[in-house]
Amino acid sequence: MALMKRFQGKVAIITASTQGIGFGIAERLGLEGASVVISSRKQKNVDEAVEKLKVRGIDALGIVCHVSNAQQRKNLIDKTIERYGKIDVIVSNAAVNPSVDNILDSQESVLDKLWEINVKASILLLKDASPHLEKGSSVVFISSIAAYQPQSSMAMYGVTKTALLGLTKALANEMAPDTRVNTVAPGFVPTHFADYITKDASVVKKEARRDDLT
Repeated sequence: MALMKRFQGKVAIITASTQGIGFGIAERLGLEGASVVISSRKQKNVDEAVEKLKVRGIDALGIVCHVSNAQQRKNLIDKTIERYGKIDVIVSNAAVNPSVDNILDSQESVLDKLWEINVKASILLLKDASPHLEKGSSVVFISSIAAYQPQSSMAMYGVTKTALLGLTKALANEMAPDTRVNTVAPGFVPTHFADYITKDASVVKKEARRDDLT
């Protein structure tokens, strides 16, 4: 069955989008007509992902961007505007979980990194992008089921994802009526990012059961 072209003529930026959930989002938006701007920290990953999208007939632009790097964030927006002249959709997907320690055992540097990438970078990216957002544009934050009930091995990660729920509510009010702001909170998805979970059968079982209950 042919997909609807709901995003025909739209331009979408998706961060952390060369694999996993981010790539899946970029691919679907592209198949529905959007021009997609994908990004990742490594040029090799960007190039490979762009080729995969182009093979499927998707108009894709790939840009190296580490979301915690101010210059690379600005370059992501600048290159998008240089190529397409506007932004209709931003999907903020980049996140890290550098530690499985309990919150009170976490090093300050780990807490800083979690906040910087999982929350702060999303705000700063929108600050750069907001002057270029079209009327009727959409912002989507990728949160997590861990936002609602963090498990011990990803507790602080879950806290940052909870913060995105509050950020969504605040920005939805601030950016209305021209821009919609929403959050998607996926359940367990066996991606590369979740390798540390998928290698532990007991955790997989627990996460699957939690998904069934929500």
